[in-house]
Amino acid sequence: QVQLVESGGGLVQAGGSLSLTCAASGRISSNYVVGWFRRAPGKEREFVAAIRWSGGSTYYGDSVKGRFTISGDTAKNTVYLQMNSLKPEDTAVYSCAGGPWGNGVYRVGGYIVWGQGTQVTVSS
Repeated sequence: QVQLVESGGGLVQAGGSLSLTCAASGRISSNYVVGWFRRAPGKEREFVAAIRWSGGSTYYGDSVKGRFTISGDTAKNTVYLQMNSLKPEDTAVYSCAGGPWGNGVYRVGGYIVWGQGTQVTVSS
């Protein structure tokens, strides 16, 4: 089973940008969807964005629409999350996850493989 490893987190000032990377240890299946979720201290895990590996359709949570962009490189089996206009409320541990298409793009339960997460901190 493919493993996912995130990188690219860090500390940034409000209004700044960060790019996260999710690298798969093997080939991502064409029927897969890869998503990003985040969890802030004391809060539930929140859907951020997802990309359907076949066709490249993208999906976003309401709180990040227009600011974040998810993309994928099929040759590198890597997914990126470009985060612009960052706000302090974007501070969280960001995790990428993969699962079969059809299990529910927006649902935590729709994903079967998870990375370890990377911390993003946005200062005001």
